[in-house]
Amino acid sequence: MAVPPSHPASSGPSTPSQPSAEADPTPASHRAKSRLTRRGLIGAASAVAAGAVVTPAVMAATTDSTDSDSSGASGAPQDGTTVETFPKTRSKAATGEAPVEAAFPIAYVGIRWEGTNSVDGGGIRLHDADGAGGDWKSLSGSGCSDANGGALLVPAGSASGYEVKAPEGATGLRSVALDTSNGPERKVDVPSDTTRVRGVAYLSRPAWGADESKRFKPDGTENTPTAYYPFQTITVHHTATVNNDPDPAATVRAIYELHAITNDWGDIGYHFLIDEEGRVYEGRYSGDDGIPAHDGEGKLVTAFHAAGYNSGNLGIALLGNLMEQGPTDAARASLTRLVRVLCRFHGLDPGARLTYTNPINGTQKDVPSISGHRDWMATECPGEVMYGELALLREAAAGRS
Repeated sequence: MAVPPSHPASSGPSTPSQPSAEADPTPASHRAKSRLTRRGLIGAASAVAAGAVVTPAVMAATTDSTDSDSSGASGAPQDGTTVETFPKTRSKAATGEAPVEAAFPIAYVGIRWEGTNSVDGGGIRLHDADGAGGDWKSLSGSGCSDANGGALLVPAGSASGYEVKAPEGATGLRSVALDTSNGPERKVDVPSDTTRVRGVAYLSRPAWGADESKRFKPDGTENTPTAYYPFQTITVHHTATVNNDPDPAATVRAIYELHAITNDWGDIGYHFLIDEEGRVYEGRYSGDDGIPAHDGEGKLVTAFHAAGYNSGNLGIALLGNLMEQGPTDAARASLTRLVRVLCRFHGLDPGARLTYTNPINGTQKDVPSISGHRDWMATECPGEVMYGELALLREAAAGRS
């Protein structure tokens, strides 16, 4: 799972109240104007030539109804789109260790703390529909963390409530109950044709139910305006969520809520996500032109997945916990195809080592061109088994296996 970005004036990690991922302040030349319309990149497989340069495909505008209980606005889809229905995310935020009860079935509990990246002494206990508390369970140490805290997304079934114990030495404990499957209906204009990046099919933000209103503050301004910098490297993550996920799109929406609202980043922290069936999800919003995660000039939008090293660093997250098992064959194949496409687009040697330079504050770090989250900081991410597979990923992306 992604961690809070660092403030540009410091090389150390920040608290979640600083969401701009080294991009605040950002030179005006690197900032895009706020765009309220979503673009869908539509590409036909027949138009994709192997080895060709990645180019934007036909754009189909999409809109997102953000009314509290449904509404498809005009009710008629825009050209090139189909109206689909998604549940509105319901949430209840809390601080400290007091018991939390929700008026909806809780599918996930997001937990965030500061002061330590250890989970020792931390725990969670879920309440059933009758309010009875179950057994205390230790917090997982396999999530992403940084030098100033940790973050987890814990599956809760359909719990009615929960209690959380902070890890030893932790401060600023916060949690949020989430339901991303059963809320009031929202209608979204989704691209009718399969969206592709040079043959790699992906679900656009409308297609997984992203509520674009969550990127904005109550006054209508964008929480973290998009900023673009030259691409430098790729970092692989795992989300440390449940394996054999019955509803991965709901999990993506939960991660989005946790990152955009609870962490106050204004968006999901990754550029792409991949589920166990091999479906690729578009992550961080990148505007109305260009391919996903990029602007029209091919620069990378800054996301929030490697504190202090975000700008120019493309983050891909595999859904699930890859500490004791590797990705599924389908997920591995999609990851390889996506990484290969991105390497060819940017001219990146998958087997090289490079010196990453933060374009905001000049911080440098030597890393493999395709790295794991733990190459950047102390964390278990992308999981022990997945980290051990990165050498094979580099070879496969280079076409050597």
